[in-house]
Amino acid sequence: MAVRIKSKWHHTKRKGNLRGGRKKTLEDRANVLAHNIWKIAFASYKHLEEEKFKFDTGPQITLALTEIVAFLIQVADRTVFGQINEEDRKTMVEVLGKQLAATIDDNLTELLGAGDYRKSFIDTLNQRFQSYAQCAYGDEGPEYSFLRLFGDSLAQAMAAANNKWVVEYVMEIEAPLALKLLYKTVAEVLGVKAPQLS
Repeated sequence: MAVRIKSKWHHTKRKGNLRGGRKKTLEDRANVLAHNIWKIAFASYKHLEEEKFKFDTGPQITLALTEIVAFLIQVADRTVFGQINEEDRKTMVEVLGKQLAATIDDNLTELLGAGDYRKSFIDTLNQRFQSYAQCAYGDEGPEYSFLRLFGDSLAQAMAAANNKWVVEYVMEIEAPLALKLLYKTVAEVLGVKAPQLS
């Protein structure tokens, strides 16, 4: 999965540029992380499509993207746990949720017309965060229960289509590809240690 990750700041001193002006805040970094999470999630969706997994409708695509985003936010949160203080961690997750809700809303409004897509997205995020909180996450990243929940949730989002092997595929192939990109981004943007996947 080829995704161009933005993790470096522009180096000129033009007006409004962070290097030439103010120091990068946690919110600035979280916004960059949110942008990259969206790119990774969309690339994962496209990769699933290229592998002939079927998405029947726009809403089904939305549900799948929401599940991928929820997984990636939760992994980012678990990765920074213990490496940044709790207040900063809470701020990071809030900024990620709000920024990605706005991205989802913009994309769905363009695709499907006006609607309240943010609320549905945030509701799903909150439900998944409660579920992922029960799953194991170790030094090497998400453990079996975590990956299984992701695979099951994504398979459920794709239920209208005939996708017999999606859970196994997501757990064994898609999740590791997305995690490799996410860990690189989290480490570079937030300056924390992240698991190294080969």
